Order: sequence, then structure tokens, then C-alpha cells
Amino acid sequence: MTNENIAGAESRNYTTQMDAARKGIVTPEIQLVAEKEKMEVEKLMKLVAEGKVAIPANKYHKSLNAEGIGSMLRTKINVNLGVSRDVENYDVEMEKVMSAVNMGAEAIMDLSSHGNTQPFRRKLTSECPAMIGTVPVYDSVIHYQRDLATLTAKDFIDVVRLHAEDGVDFVTLHCGITRKTIEQTKKHKRKMNIVSRGGSLVFAWMSMTGEENPFYEYYDEILDICEEYDVTVSLGDACRPGCLADATDVCQIEELVRLGELTKRAWDHNVQVMVEGPGHVPLDQIAANMKVQSTICMGAPFYVLGPLVTDIAPGYDHITSAIGGAVAAMSGAAFLCYVTPAEHLALPNVEDVKQGIIASKIAAHAADIAKGIPGARDIDDKMADARRVLDWDAQFECALDPETAKAIRDSRRPEDDHSEACSMCGKFCAVRSMNKALAGEYIDIL
Repeated sequence: MTNENIAGAESRNYTTQMDAARKGIVTPEIQLVAEKEKMEVEKLMKLVAEGKVAIPANKYHKSLNAEGIGSMLRTKINVNLGVSRDVENYDVEMEKVMSAVNMGAEAIMDLSSHGNTQPFRRKLTSECPAMIGTVPVYDSVIHYQRDLATLTAKDFIDVVRLHAEDGVDFVTLHCGITRKTIEQTKKHKRKMNIVSRGGSLVFAWMSMTGEENPFYEYYDEILDICEEYDVTVSLGDACRPGCLADATDVCQIEELVRLGELTKRAWDHNVQVMVEGPGHVPLDQIAANMKVQSTICMGAPFYVLGPLVTDIAPGYDHITSAIGGAVAAMSGAAFLCYVTPAEHLALPNVEDVKQGIIASKIAAHAADIAKGIPGARDIDDKMADARRVLDWDAQFECALDPETAKAIRDSRRPEDDHSEACSMCGKFCAVRSMNKALAGEYIDIL
């Protein structure tokens, strides 16, 4: 961090984007988001002030191209990346980052669970224009190089501060589980127990030490840190369902109620909040889940993993996630965490990341059209115009993934290389026949 950047950040006459909005200050980030969303600045400021829109923007993330997250805005997507003990190659992870940004991902979460994580994290916040998120509880064990049970509450909080100092825009904190959750989990006997990695670490720490969840017990101290650096709190859903059988159960809903209380406390500190949600959820329960969250958490932006609508598609969970994500976003979710074909199987490679992003972008775009987001359907209408006149180059320009679309057509061209149709229909092409018929031309088929 340069002295010039630090001086610029320290000279602000507001603490967070929420604080600025409440004071009537139009920040550069608020101005930019208003322009992107085609929304009046005053309307956006009101939503930010109320907590219904979050603009995660750490004051030290100088390369950030700010985005707003809220159900009335364009649906945003997040891409999870990071190294593990078995796959440790930061160059490959950076390749994934740049690929994700180029494909339109608005956020990157560094979930690294091995190695020296700080240089990579700082590289992200110095070079990456997307929002950067982390899960400090993961990094605590790595940072101190000590077993989980030996860490103290202060150790966890110090890592939150470290991530804030490094320029991270939002942190996932599993504040909603308490010692009461331990008894609940034993009593209700879920089929999959806790599948949240961060949630399981907090649960394990409480079980081994006998102490209360430090992220809950010292929540106000954490909020002071987040307010100082303008870090958005993403309230983690430790009890999210990991299979359809556990969806919308007592553990999930009880935690959600606590997250609603924690949302209000964060807003009292001028700290922006997102609330994380399920998980694995049957298709017919997704809309109800979104409604319950919106009610309990007072309209705070909802950030969902999927939801995955079936448990039997390993290798294709980017599809099960896209199905659930489209319904969730249409019903009020604001932020979709992508899922790749490698979900439940392995660390995703570069191609997995691409497939996950494309699936999530399709879901987000479909939901935006359904919600009537201004301008959302414009590109679809351009595609229809291009298809009507069989303008292939214009179709590729409208495509979400032009390279793949062009590669498929080029690899299976019609027998007549100059044909305006494709190899599926050839001269039987309905578009070609109608164009000729309406123009009064002879329609040759054979």
C-alpha cells in the first residue's frame, strides 16, 4: 500500500459507503454504481443507507471497479478460488482470476487453505478490479501455523483485521452459530450435519475449547474493524443445508433468525451486510426461502450458493446450481456464488471455472429479465434481430461465450460452405424459408 493511497483513504469524511449515504455524500463508488445500474443517485443512496444495497469497497482496494449488490439491481456473481495442500499453484489461481474477470465475474473469493496466503491476497487487492472476499477463519490456522484448538478468540479477530488492512472488500464470518447450535445439531440429527467449511471449523473450535463462538461473542469489536476499513460483513450460513433432506430445517432457520439480529447490529455501526443462504434446496422451496430471508433480515442483500436443486449430479452441479440460482435471483437473491462441475469432487481447474461462470451468468441474466431490470433484455433482442437475418457475426457478438459458439459452428459447417443456414436444418431452415417467402422469393429446398 503506498503512502499516497493511505493518505487518500484517511482523508475521507465518512467511514463506510453506508455512512456516506446516510450523510448524503455521493462517493465515487455510489456514483459509478448508479451509472452502471441506470438508477438515479438519490434512489441508490437511499437503498444503501437502508442496507438494501451493499457496495463492498475497502478503502485500500484502489483497483476496484465498484459494484452494487441488491435484489433491485443486476444480479451479481462470485467466483471462489484458492489453493489447497494438494493443489498449490498461485500462478494458475491468478490465471483463473483474470479469466473470471474477463468473463464478467463481479467478485472473487480467495478460499486458500494452504501456503503463504497474504502475498496472493495483496496481489488480488492491488491488481484485481473485482470485489475481493475472504473467510478469515480459514486463514487463521494457516497464518499462525497452529492447530485449531490452540487458537484464541483474539487470534481470530486479529486475522479479520489483517484481511481488512490488506484491502479485502468483504469477509464471510460465521457469527450465527453459538454453543446452543452444538446441542441443536446433536438433537435434530441432520442427514449431512454442517457442510460449511468455515462453520465446521467454528463448531469444532467451540466443541474442543468449551468457549462461545468468538465471531459472535466479539461481534461488536469486529464491526469496529469493518467500519474502520469499510469492509462489508457477509454473514455466513454455517447451517446451510448440504442435501435436500436438510433444507429449511430448524437449524437453518434458527441461525437465520440470529443473522437478522446481527444484521441490525452491523447497520447500527454503519457497516454494510450481506446474508448468505442455502445450499441444497428442492426447487419448490427456493422462493419461500428467499421470502423468509428478506423478511427476517429486513431486505439485506441475500448471497446464495446455488442453490443446488438435486443431490445426484456430481460433475454437473454447475447445471443444478444454475437452475436453483435463476429461481433464487428471480425471487429476491442478489448475489450468486458460482458452482463448478468439480463441486463435491475436486479443486476446479481453469475449464471448470469457465463452465461455472457461464452457468451462473446465464442464471443471473435470466433472473434479471424476469425481474424487469432496466436494459436486461436488450442483448436478447439484438440476438433475435441477428438471428432473423441469419447474421452469424452479429449473433456471436451477442453471445455470452462467443468463442464456444463460433467454434461449434465452424466445426460443423453445412455442406455448402457459403450457406447462410446451419448444418442442423440446411435449406429446411425456417428462418431462411420465411425470409424468402415474405420477400416473394422462390424457396429452393432440394
